[in-house]
Amino acid sequence: MLILYIVLFIVLIFVLWFAGSYNGLVKRKNRAKEAWADIDVQLKRRYNLIPNLVKTVKGYATHEREVFQKVTEARSRAMGAQGMEEKAKAENMLTNTLKSLFAVAENYPDLKASQNFLELQRELRDTEDKIQAARRFYNTNVRDMNIKIESVPSNVVAKIFNFKKMELFELEEAAARETPKVNF
Repeated sequence: MLILYIVLFIVLIFVLWFAGSYNGLVKRKNRAKEAWADIDVQLKRRYNLIPNLVKTVKGYATHEREVFQKVTEARSRAMGAQGMEEKAKAENMLTNTLKSLFAVAENYPDLKASQNFLELQRELRDTEDKIQAARRFYNTNVRDMNIKIESVPSNVVAKIFNFKKMELFELEEAAARETPKVNF
């Protein structure tokens, strides 16, 4: 009878460990999804600001058509990007085209003094900061999820229930080191 209790105790411990490991993986997966939703909200806010910014700059710099076209194309590409790697590349391209738009604005003192332009610039800077914070939060959650998936013994549960490693949302090296300059 004692052997039966010991076996039942061992089985109970195993079931509790198994359930705990599974629940931990589910929790981390959902946190990473929630963190990605935060990034997505901020990216959409950024996409909504860009047409207003382009329109404001266009009013002052009508002959800079190529820059406006590049910004518009980069915005469209970023909005339609699928997958983490494609999204990161598209966001890097959009950041670079916005830099060129602000470089154009440097040549127009009246534009730099425009209240509308200054407000859009402030909102874009605020949005960029929020994207960066959301990206760090997302990458932290993805890192924790991936560690759990790769670590023994939870990797057994991850394999049984087909949990997959998630991709980090990373910027290119040059873009990561160089913050877009939007101060005038």
